[in-house]
Amino acid sequence: MKNNHTCKLAVLLFFLTAMAARAQNFPSNIDESKVQPYTLPDVLQLPNGKTVTSSKEWQQVQRPYIYHLYEEYQFGRYPTKKINSRFKVLETDSKALDGTATRKQVRIYLHPADTSVYMDVLLYIPNGMKSPAPVFVGYNFSGNHTITTEKNVLLSNRWMNFKGKGVVNNRATEASRGTDTAGWSLNTILEKGFAVATAYYGDLEPDTATGYTTGIRTTLKEVLNIQPNEWSAMGAWAWGLSRIVDYLQKDSHIDAGKIALIGHSRLGKAALWAGASDPRFALIVSNESGEGGAALSRRWYGETVQIITAHFPHWFAAKYKTYGDNVNALPVDAHMLLSLMAPRPLYVASAVEDTWSDPKGEFLSAKEASKVYALFGKKGIGTDSLPPLHQPVGGTIRYHIRAGKHAVTLYDWEQYLQFATEQFGGKVKS
Repeated sequence: MKNNHTCKLAVLLFFLTAMAARAQNFPSNIDESKVQPYTLPDVLQLPNGKTVTSSKEWQQVQRPYIYHLYEEYQFGRYPTKKINSRFKVLETDSKALDGTATRKQVRIYLHPADTSVYMDVLLYIPNGMKSPAPVFVGYNFSGNHTITTEKNVLLSNRWMNFKGKGVVNNRATEASRGTDTAGWSLNTILEKGFAVATAYYGDLEPDTATGYTTGIRTTLKEVLNIQPNEWSAMGAWAWGLSRIVDYLQKDSHIDAGKIALIGHSRLGKAALWAGASDPRFALIVSNESGEGGAALSRRWYGETVQIITAHFPHWFAAKYKTYGDNVNALPVDAHMLLSLMAPRPLYVASAVEDTWSDPKGEFLSAKEASKVYALFGKKGIGTDSLPPLHQPVGGTIRYHIRAGKHAVTLYDWEQYLQFATEQFGGKVKS
């Protein structure tokens, strides 16, 4: 008994020591009064020191320059070689979700010969549409089967990173079906006349430091002419989102000119990089993407470059980590990433309890990116102050902060649907 007590005490002391060491090595802050002064890189300053004065100069000179900075310092090289994706419709049901939608399950084969390299897309299209539907595209965290309780949606056989309900030994079981319906307000989205296309991000690369060994950075290295260490997991996930667009452009029930991209948390970071890399995404939504996404790195608040690269080194290019101790020397910051979406509509959203994602840093980033939108005659955020809860601000760039925690809620979806409807030139379907 005494030995058992001593053992437990030793474990406790080890845990406390480890936590203390982590706090010392990776300091964080959620006290606004402790945020140190910082200076952001001027998004409109050209390499020669002059200032961008026109949208043409932005598109032809400054945007490519900033984009390549992100390739070098944060996400790694983005593959430019075109591949011939093959599509196979595995299942169709025209009376899905109690007859309100047509469900399609589409397998996208990514390798010209190896049929084990694929991603599965779950697509819901609202029934009764008189014309092709606009669509929201986004990854899910734990398999297509988690966003709905429909039994015919394929249960993912991939390795699962999130060990939630129904995940046993990092594999999905039937008990995991429908466990993420709260994050995907399918009925609301479909009622407003939008389709939904989603895929499990783990289809592209498992979310671990060694995931690249079985993911597309290895299986497609000869196909894409790029080595695994030349890009990152974020790059792989971003590239996969574009392959979904490849299919949607061929589906006659989808309006390929009205493809909205949404991402939450780490998948929000991937969505921003995909949006920066592929102009076919006509509208981009960042939901609480935080550090490495919409939040300013130079603000010492919430998650930091040092913390995120220590815990998730595979997400980014190796060079990003080297700036953990000196983030002010990093040539880029989040407002520059957001600026790469211009002049396309961009929505950035935060939650007041999600301090780790730095809501104010996300707002300030969107405000700074507004300078680029102004070159195109587009209205940006339009205010210098963080708005009250549940009061969206802005024009072509919009922002809101809501009550609650780190999640995608019905309130969020309602704002995104309204925004997309306005920007796509239609009326919200009632």
